[in-house]
Amino acid sequence: RGSASPRRGRGMTDLRFDPGGRLRGELIAPADKSISHRAALLGAISAEPVEVENYLHAADTDATLAAVRRLGAVVETGDRGGGNGRLVIRGVGLRGARECDGPIDVANAGTLMRLLPGWLAGQDGRSWTLDGDASIRRRPVDRIAAPLREMGARLDARDGRFAPFRITGSPLHGITYAMPVASAQVKSCILLAGIAADGETTVTEPAASRDHTERMLRAGGVGVRRDEAGLHVSGGEPFSLHRIRVPGDLSSAAFAIAAAVLVPGSEVIVRNVGVNWTRTGFIRILVRMGATVGGELEPAGAPGGDTEPIEDLEIRHGRLRAAVVEAAEVPLTIDELPLVGLLGCFAEGQTIVRGAGELRLKESDRIATVVEGLRGLGGEIEATVDGFVVTGTGGLRGGRLEAHGDHRLAMMGAVAGLASREGVEVIGMEAAAVSYPGFVGELAGLTG
Repeated sequence: RGSASPRRGRGMTDLRFDPGGRLRGELIAPADKSISHRAALLGAISAEPVEVENYLHAADTDATLAAVRRLGAVVETGDRGGGNGRLVIRGVGLRGARECDGPIDVANAGTLMRLLPGWLAGQDGRSWTLDGDASIRRRPVDRIAAPLREMGARLDARDGRFAPFRITGSPLHGITYAMPVASAQVKSCILLAGIAADGETTVTEPAASRDHTERMLRAGGVGVRRDEAGLHVSGGEPFSLHRIRVPGDLSSAAFAIAAAVLVPGSEVIVRNVGVNWTRTGFIRILVRMGATVGGELEPAGAPGGDTEPIEDLEIRHGRLRAAVVEAAEVPLTIDELPLVGLLGCFAEGQTIVRGAGELRLKESDRIATVVEGLRGLGGEIEATVDGFVVTGTGGLRGGRLEAHGDHRLAMMGAVAGLASREGVEVIGMEAAAVSYPGFVGELAGLTG
C-alpha cells in the first residue's frame, strides 16, 4: 500500500511517498485555479454583485482576493473555511479601482501578476506597484508590457522586465496585436485592457490557448468574437456578471489521473471536472499514449460559449506507448507537461516534447527541474532548448526530488513515488498548497 511519511527540515516539509497498492475510489478535484483567479478579477470589475460557486481557496487564489479587496472590492465569504467555497464579490466597476498605499503583493501567483495590469491599465491617472515572492521576481513581464504600452498605458519594470513594476493607467485605445508566443495569461491581459479601451482590440495567437477569460466576458455582456483575423473585443460596453460556477481543476486532478494510469490495478473516477477543450490537451495525449479514459470531453476546436462544460472522468491503469507533443499542443497542456515527462519514463519508446520554451518561465525553470528531478529518480531524460526527450525504461527506481518551491513539481514527485520501485522523498512538499492544499490527504485516500 502506498503511503506518505512526513519529515520536517530546513523550514520545509519533506514527505516520502512509497510504492504500494492500486488507487481506487472517487476524487472531487479542487476548484479550478485559473477560473478562480479570473472570477475574482472579473467580479471586481462587474457593475453588479457576482456570486461565485466553488471558489478555490489556496495560496495563489487567496492572493487574488486580497488584491481585489485592496482595490476596493468587497468580498463576502460563505460559511466554509478553507477548501472550495462560495463568495459574493461586490465590485467597483470597470474604472473604479482605487489607489492603495504600498505595493500589491501577488505572492507566487503568476496569473494575477499578468492579468491584473490589464484592468489597471485603463484607470486614468492612477498608479499601482505590483510585487511578489522570489519566484515572481524572476518571471518576466515584458510580454504584457509591450501591448499595454502600445494601448497607451505605462509600465515601468525592474531592469525593464521584472517585478516589482509600476503600472500607470491612461485613456486606452484599441490595437491589433500579434502575440509572438501563445499565452492565455498575456491574451487575457490584453482583453481586460481592451474592454476599457476606445474602439476594438484584436489579438492574434500563433496557437490556441485557454479561453476562460473570453467565456466570462461574453457572460458579462461584452462583445467577444473570433474569426480568421483573430479574437476581437469591443471597448466601452457595460460589463455585468451575476453568477460564476467554478468547475473542478483538470490540471490539479491530472496528478491523480497520472497515478491511476501508472499504478497497476488502479481505477479512479474524477467528479465534476472542467472539460473545456482548451484544458483537455493532457487527456488527449494520455489517450494517444494508450491510457483508458472514460467521459465526454468538449470537442477539440469547439467555439467557446459563455459557460464551462463539466464532466465525470473514469481512469484505469494501462500500458503506455511513447508520444510526441508538438508546439501547437503546448499552450493547451502547459501545466501538465511535467507529467508527460513522468509518463514517458514508463512508456515504450521515446517521448518528445517540443516548443515548450514557456516552461522555463514558470515557478521554476520546469524544463531544467523536471529533467533534473526525473533523472535523479532513475529516468532517462534529456533537456532540449524548448522541451525534453524521454526514453522509456518501463519505470523509475526512486530516490529524492527537490520541489524548488514549484507546486506542480512537488505533486509530480508524489506520483512518481507511488509508481516507483523504491519510493520518492519530495523535498519541500508544502509547495503543493499553492494550488492544491488537500493533495496529500486526498491522494492517500485513493491509495488507502
